[in-house]
Amino acid sequence: MLKKVEAYIRLEKLTDVRSGLVKVGVPAIDTVEVQGLGRQTGIRLAGRQSSYTVDTLPRLRLTVVVDEEDVAQIVETIREAAATGTQGDGAIHICPVENLVRISTGEEGEDVLVYEGDIDIQGILSPPPDLSDLFAFYLERKYRIEE
Repeated sequence: MLKKVEAYIRLEKLTDVRSGLVKVGVPAIDTVEVQGLGRQTGIRLAGRQSSYTVDTLPRLRLTVVVDEEDVAQIVETIREAAATGTQGDGAIHICPVENLVRISTGEEGEDVLVYEGDIDIQGILSPPPDLSDLFAFYLERKYRIEE
């Protein structure tokens, strides 16, 4: 049976999570930048006249569809790579997947998860570039984070 593993992580942890997933054999992930509200109380931002708290914080939603027997290893890989030990590290959801269909060939089911042939794997085997400084800069500029 197929499972969808959906993780909500900090933006600056993408490089670590992606590197970990490549090492355990997951070449394809989907990411979407989202805003969320969880147990973390938010962050304090400086405006022109005063400071204020923003409750919804930027996160990445990372989605991977894998075989059921690989779920435990993938969840542990994401958890270890994304953890900072503080509130706001994120969450992982695991959901059943009824079927997969590859649009280009019409393949269905678990065959879609097999990556062979003419796919472009350039860059998958080497670790991705470290983008943590870029994400920190982006967050500081976008949200004017005050220490």
